[in-house]
Amino acid sequence: MVAAKKVSRSDALLVLVDMQERLADAMPRRDAVIASAALLARVAACLGIPAIVTRQYPRGLGETAPELAEALGGLVPIDKTAFSCMGDPAFRERLAVLARRQVLLTGMETHICVTQTALDLLAEGYDVYVVADATCSRRDADRDAAFERLRGAGATVLTSESAIYEVLGEADTPEFRQVLPLVKAHDPGGSA
Repeated sequence: MVAAKKVSRSDALLVLVDMQERLADAMPRRDAVIASAALLARVAACLGIPAIVTRQYPRGLGETAPELAEALGGLVPIDKTAFSCMGDPAFRERLAVLARRQVLLTGMETHICVTQTALDLLAEGYDVYVVADATCSRRDADRDAAFERLRGAGATVLTSESAIYEVLGEADTPEFRQVLPLVKAHDPGGSA
């Protein structure tokens, strides 16, 4: 197996899969997962990392969760019916236009849409980083099995803070000073 690369600000892309109101309401870890995804969205915006947000069948599953939509600042979602984002032509087109090869992947449900998207991205040569605290399934067993499967397929499973500090690279920068309050607000303990 090839050693995982660190996440690079110049090559990273944030993908937020199907974090929608009705789907989120069925998730036991809803608030924590949405908060981690929103943190990543805010940090990505600060650091110039592009993002793509998707919605699976919005007529049935609703809009993007409001607190995440707010963090995304008006980013227009791509509506899809395929479980894998790669099965949607608009997603593929946006991916090609952005020309980034490292995908920070978040979303719902881990064992369905996130896994299928990750496997398809890996098959096309992308580096995939599944953000554990910003993904979930209705059942922990499904999420945990998906993480194990994705690691075996070559994806890296990491946390939002790991990803954030990798793209920052160092502490004594204006970007770090801009991002630190966001991280501290996310973690009431204020660890940084």
